Amino acid sequence: MRIAKEDVETRLKVPGVTIRQHIGFGDMSGYSRVSGEYFSLAAGVDTTPLFKGLDGDLCQCPHWGFVLKGRITTTDAAGRQETVAADDLFHWPPGHNVRVDEDADLIMFSPQHEHGLVIDHLIEKTRG
Repeated sequence: MRIAKEDVETRLKVPGVTIRQHIGFGDMSGYSRVSGEYFSLAAGVDTTPLFKGLDGDLCQCPHWGFVLKGRITTTDAAGRQETVAADDLFHWPPGHNVRVDEDADLIMFSPQHEHGLVIDHLIEKTRG
């Protein structure tokens, strides 16, 4: 799910303050602790080979986040693609790969245990 900043409802706007809120952005029930993550990704990065060996060869961890800069395209198990860019909020459900279209910085919130397993897998894959 991608939501552009201008599409997030403005709940309060007074001089010096703008508060936007999107209700129902995702459900974290069923997960325990959440990690806050800052990713810097170079254009051309494609997780497809890195996720080989995970269930379905896809990241099975959901993520909620915000793109600070750049552009990223995700592909799900059915082959559907979605692109997020600077100032977009996003929710990536389990079952995705990531391709970085332009150098990107993003902030994500992910279930700590589940994403830890994915990151451990990436560490093993990149050991040379």
